[in-house]
Amino acid sequence: MKNTRIALAIFAVLLVSDTLQSQDRPLLGSTAEVRLRIAFSQPGKYRAVPAVAWLEPMEGTPHVPFVQREAYTLTQKNRMFLPHLLVIPIGAVVQFPNADPFFHNVFSLFDGKRFDLGLYEAGSSKSVTFSREGVSYIFCNIHPEMSAVVVALPTPLFAIADPSDSFVLHNVPPGNYKLHLWIEGVPPSAVDTLSRFVKLSAGTVDLGLLAISAQPNGSRAHTNKFGTEYDPHPKSPYDH
Repeated sequence: MKNTRIALAIFAVLLVSDTLQSQDRPLLGSTAEVRLRIAFSQPGKYRAVPAVAWLEPMEGTPHVPFVQREAYTLTQKNRMFLPHLLVIPIGAVVQFPNADPFFHNVFSLFDGKRFDLGLYEAGSSKSVTFSREGVSYIFCNIHPEMSAVVVALPTPLFAIADPSDSFVLHNVPPGNYKLHLWIEGVPPSAVDTLSRFVKLSAGTVDLGLLAISAQPNGSRAHTNKFGTEYDPHPKSPYDH
């Protein structure tokens, strides 16, 4: 009898332990990790092109809220925007501090959010609210070499390409999605051919290699905010 009681106790412990583990497993493994890679016809020449991949939930798939940080920043430093690529939620405010010892004039008059911050001095900062989804190309009206990209998304299910042109999207709930991409310098019509519908279950999902026939054309060609060519020899008292 004593041995029977011991055996029953051990069985009960194992049963409880197994029940707890079975409850934990779905929580630990209930999301997907999505992997993919892009490749150009001349990969050595076009390695590490700025790119973003994201998943749009289809009907019946829960939407994951995009929790905003307190601040997003595009710093102007050494006649550059840092970082060059910034992905934010719709409605986020982006600060544009001037960390150079001279004036800048930040604007975006193309796609996405249209704005003109005007001329502002070293040590000051201005901000912009990106109120709708889209890709905004950011420039400086004084320095034509300065450019940045802000991608405003409705979902946190995104990834920025790493130096090997690969993406890893973490913690994706199972469901039906449409994959979207943005690749700097590649026409939207060519990028749209890479979009596809995917059905995800828990675990690692490798979407494989997405081949791109179009080649990046480098930084987006642009005029100044007045629609004219930049003066190659500006005589501004604010520039150094």
